[in-house]
Amino acid sequence: MQIQFDGRGRGPLESILYGTLLIAVLVLGFFFLVAALIAGAVLAGIILLRLWWLKRKLASASQDEFITTEYRVVEREQLDAPAAEAAQRANREAER
Repeated sequence: MQIQFDGRGRGPLESILYGTLLIAVLVLGFFFLVAALIAGAVLAGIILLRLWWLKRKLASASQDEFITTEYRVVEREQLDAPAAEAAQRANREAER
């Protein structure tokens, strides 16, 4: 299949009009392509920013899940005879 261009049937005004129209369509197509690429880049940036934010939030939540600290075990002092036992002994001796 072969397309042949016959420029003899057109006048100079018609050729200028078609040429101008062709240039306008090419320029508009170029700007549409640039706008689509910019919109795609902005959308990809927003998605990546959102994923980074969620990852940061999950990492922060996992760190806050456990509390790490240092501690020291303090044992209570054992009394030889607690006060209640001493009172019971005193009551038994008084009954005798």
